Amino acid sequence: MSRITADDVRKVAQLARLELPDTKIAQYTDQLERILDYVAQLQEVNTDGVPATTRAVEVVNVTREDVVEATAVRENLLELAPQREGDFFRVPRILTD
Repeated sequence: MSRITADDVRKVAQLARLELPDTKIAQYTDQLERILDYVAQLQEVNTDGVPATTRAVEVVNVTREDVVEATAVRENLLELAPQREGDFFRVPRILTD
C-alpha cells in the first residue's frame, strides 16, 4: 500500500503554490513514494559514533589581511570620461526646470 496518495501530492503542490497538471499527479506520487523509500533506507544505516557534519570535505576559508592600499583607479577612470569636472563626470542635463 502506498504511503503517498494523489491527494497528498495535490496538497503539497498547493502548499508550495505549484500548478500541477492532472496528467502528472500519478508520476509525482510515484516519485515521492520512492523518495520516502530511500529515506527509510537511510534511516536503517547505523551512524553510532559518526560525528554530525554539514559536508563531506572540510572547507577552510583562505583570507588575507584587510589592508588599505592607495591606487590610481579613480583617477584612471575619471580620465576615461568624455567630459570631466574636477573629481566628477560631467554629463548632459536630463532634467529641466
